[in-house]
Amino acid sequence: MEKKEAQRTEIGKLGEFGLIDKITQDFQLVDPTTVKAVGDDAAVIDHGGKLTVISTDFLLEGIHFDLMYQPLKHLGYKAVVVNLSDIYAMNAIPSQITFSMGLSNRFSVESVEELYAGVRAACQNYDVDLIGGDTTSSRQGLVISVTALGHVSKDDIVYRSGAKAGDIVCVTGDLGAAYLGLQILEREKQLFMAHPDIQPDLEGQQYLIGRELKPEARRDSIEYFRKAGVKPTAMIDISDGLASEILHICKSSGVGAFIEESKVPIHPDAEQMALKFKLDPITCALSGGEDYELLFTVDPGDLEKVRYMPSVYIIGEIVDRKDGVTLHSSGGNIHPMKAQGWKHFTWEHLYDNQPPTESL
Repeated sequence: MEKKEAQRTEIGKLGEFGLIDKITQDFQLVDPTTVKAVGDDAAVIDHGGKLTVISTDFLLEGIHFDLMYQPLKHLGYKAVVVNLSDIYAMNAIPSQITFSMGLSNRFSVESVEELYAGVRAACQNYDVDLIGGDTTSSRQGLVISVTALGHVSKDDIVYRSGAKAGDIVCVTGDLGAAYLGLQILEREKQLFMAHPDIQPDLEGQQYLIGRELKPEARRDSIEYFRKAGVKPTAMIDISDGLASEILHICKSSGVGAFIEESKVPIHPDAEQMALKFKLDPITCALSGGEDYELLFTVDPGDLEKVRYMPSVYIIGEIVDRKDGVTLHSSGGNIHPMKAQGWKHFTWEHLYDNQPPTESL
C-alpha cells in the first residue's frame, strides 16, 4: 500500500494575518458576553454596564528588540505602551495590565528590577494597574507577554469595520521616525561590532531614537474625542505601517480609500535621515511601523471638530470598494497601496539585520 505524504504548507506563505484567519476560522462564539473576538485591535466583552476590551502582545528578544541598544527600563516601558495603544484604538480607556516574562540565566535580579522600573513608569504615566502575570525560565533570551484591559461604553466603542464612503481619513502625529531611529541604532551596532573601540554617534538624533525606544500611546486623542463629542467611524493603531493599517480598515469595512502623499506627516528629522540612508521618506512613513499613532476615519460632519485636534492630519478619504486603496502621489500619479512593512514568519530577517542602504 502506497504511503501518502503529509501535506506541508510553509507558515511564511500565509503570513501573520493569513495564519490567524486560518487557525481561527472554525471557532464559534458560544458565550453571550463575547462581543468581538479575533479581528480588531482588541477583543470586546460585555459585562453589563460597560464593555471590557482586552489586548495581548508577545515580544521576543532578537525579533522585537535587541538588548544591545534597548535599555531594559525603556523596554519595560515600551512593552506596556504598545499594548495600551491597542486599547486606545478601540476608543477605550486602559485600566489594568498583566506582565509575564521568560528569563534566561544571564539575567540578574537587578536587571529584572530595571525592566520593571520601566513597567512601573508606564503604569504611572497612563494610570493603569499591574494586576498579575507569570515568570518562568527561558533557554535563551528574554520573552515578554503583556495583556492590557480597558473599558468603554457601548456608545463609544470604535471598531475597524465602521468606515463608509465619504468619511475623512486622519492620522495623529508623524510617521516613519521610529523606523529611521531603528536604522540608526542598527547602523551603530554594526559599526561597534566591527570596531569595538568606536563609540556610537547618536548626537542630534534624540527625536528619531526616542520614537523607537520610548514610544507613547495617544491618550490625548481619546480625551479630545470625548471633550469634542467626536466618535470616529473606524480606528486602528499604527504598528505595522500606515499602508498596512489603512488596508486593514478597508478590508474590515468593505470600502476603498485614497491617501494623499503630500498630506502624510513626516518629521523633518525623519525626512533628512531617510535621504541619508538613500530611502524614500514616504516609503518609510507608509511601511516603517512602530509609530503607535492612531489612524481613524470620521464622518464629514465632524470635519471642523477634527481640524482643531492637536497634532492631527487629514490625509485622505474613504471611497467605494471598487475604487480600491490607492496612494495619490505628489506628481499626480495613482498607485495601488501595498503593505510592505514588518512581516512575521518571513525567516530571512532573523539572519539579516543590516540597516538598509537602498530603497525599501
